[in-house]
Formats: sequence, structure tokens, C-alpha cells
Amino acid sequence: MAPSTTKQWTIQGKEGFESLKWDEKAPVPSLGDKDVLVKFHAASLNFRDLAIPKGKYPFPVKEGVIPGSDGAGVVEAVGPNVTRFKVGDKVATLFNQGHLAGSLNPSILGTGLGGVVDGALREYGSFDEQGLVHIPSNLDFAEASTLPCAALTAWNALYGLKKLEPGQTVLTQGTGGVSIFALQFAKAAGARVIATTSSPEKAEILKKLGADHVINYKENPNWGEQAQSLSPGGLGVDHVVEVGGPTTMKQSLVAIKIDGVISIIGFIGGFSKDQPSFLDCLNNICTVRGLLVGSRQQFEDMNAAIEANDIHPIVDNKVFTLPELKEAYQYMFDQKHFGKLAIKIAE
Repeated sequence: MAPSTTKQWTIQGKEGFESLKWDEKAPVPSLGDKDVLVKFHAASLNFRDLAIPKGKYPFPVKEGVIPGSDGAGVVEAVGPNVTRFKVGDKVATLFNQGHLAGSLNPSILGTGLGGVVDGALREYGSFDEQGLVHIPSNLDFAEASTLPCAALTAWNALYGLKKLEPGQTVLTQGTGGVSIFALQFAKAAGARVIATTSSPEKAEILKKLGADHVINYKENPNWGEQAQSLSPGGLGVDHVVEVGGPTTMKQSLVAIKIDGVISIIGFIGGFSKDQPSFLDCLNNICTVRGLLVGSRQQFEDMNAAIEANDIHPIVDNKVFTLPELKEAYQYMFDQKHFGKLAIKIAE
């Protein structure tokens, strides 16, 4: 039986992490006919979570929203007309609550969890039954909480437009959540992976995770050329999971194979006036696509692959509790994490 109040965070304003406000006695949301009440056990953070209170997120945001797109927990109660879940089921949240299958549309963009719709950084949350998925049986709550954004984004990058095939080559950038998931998914599919990093220590971890080649982009600013030379026949890579944005796109275009796909999923490298033009896509005869996470259908396909291959998300050794959220945001902003950063909410 859920209590009548829940501890939660909200975002009030755009003054940075001080805009995060803690409430120890917020009301537990009531359930509609098709709603599911979730007791959260864990959540995880994304770059997006840091951008929203700083006013730097380009998609819709509601004032006073409960942050966090990524959460995993147990079904505590269900509305009378719920058919997809029962009490006791282990579930994770869907990033865009309205994105069930197929392409995005403008109305779906208004269903972003932790942006427009109240998110997972709380003890209890109510969601339409369509906005949840069963978690893979081989994962614990902290691992499962990393799936809704970073994992699904990586899966969409590799399978959403042109499906990754065994023997193909994937280029990943850095050691953030999306890049690590892309490495794990690519290796499970029998693909080669070329990874970039600036840290010799992180390079060793990338190799242990299965990266076939690791390039230090600080030592070699022309890493795109090196990635191309490391690909079979020197023809270039089939997929680039592009997380840097304007500051790395030039090298991604050098690395890409004819008819390859560059999936732009972030801009953690910041902004730059010196960046390639649309004409470079023609000159390199490739597809450059932007994507925003993925659909519930893709989420369920991904979860099946995670179970079948016993893939375990890489979670940073440092785990914060829910009241320590501001410290967690700063820890991630300072790039002290490796893989995904988890928030423990309940046992």
C-alpha cells in the first residue's frame, strides 16, 4: 500500500542546479482508469537532465516539472482498466510517453518524461500503462534504470534507419552512456567497433568491453582519418554514433563509408561556428540523421536482445541517493562518471 505522500524533486526556473527543489511531502498522484503507480527503486541521469535546469534544452519543458526520464521500479497499483501490467511487475519508463511505434510527430515531442511530463526522480509516480515496459529479467533496478534514454538511443542509432549487420564497423565517441551501449550492442551483433577517448585509462576499459581499436583523439586530432584506415579495406565505417555534435562532425564525415549512416544524438562537445555544411553529406555520399531516443516497440526489441545476450549496462561505481541529486548532477557535469550514473531511490 503506497503512502499518501512522496519525496520528489522539481525544477523551478533556469538558474542551473540551484533550480532543483526538494519536496519531502508531495502528494502521491492519483490513478486514472489506465494508469499505473510505480514505486521507483532507481533512476539514472543523462546529459539532458543537466541541460534542462540550465535552460539549454532545445525541446519543450514545463515549469515545475519533476525531472528524470529514466527510472525503474515495481508496480504498486493499477487502474481498473489496465491490461499490460499487474501489481509486482518490474518496469521501466518510456522516454517519450507517446512514442509507441513508428516515426515521431510534433505531438509526441510534447510527451518527454522529465521535460513536459513529470519524470522519475521521486519515490512514487503515476504513468499511463502505454508509457512503461517490462524490464529485462537479467538486470537489477540500477541497470534497468539506464535503459530508457541512453540505451534506446544507441539501439535506434544502430537499428532505426539502416540495420547494423554482422561484420560491419561502428565508430563510437567517448565513454558516455550512449557510446558504451553502442559498443555493447555492436559487439553482440558481431560488428567491429572503433572507439575514441582522450584517456589512456578509459582506453583500457573500452578494450576490455570489446572495442577492436581505440583512438586517443587528443593525441590524434585527425582521428576520422585513422578510423577510416582501420576499417576493412580502408573504406570507412558503416555507422557513426555522433555524440559530440558540431565539434566532431568534421572527423565523423572523414571516417564514414560511402552510403554509411551518421546518427547525431547529442552535442556534448559544445557548439562551433567552424563545422561542416550540408554539402559535405553529398561530398561524402552518406546519410546524416538526427534522432530523439526511440519508440516503445524499439525498447521492447532492445530488451529482448539484452536478455538473449545477457548484456549488462555499465554503471558508475559512485551511486547517489535521491536527496543527493544536486551532488549527482555536479558529479556528472564534472565528467567524473564512467558509463551511466545511477540514483538509488529504494531498496
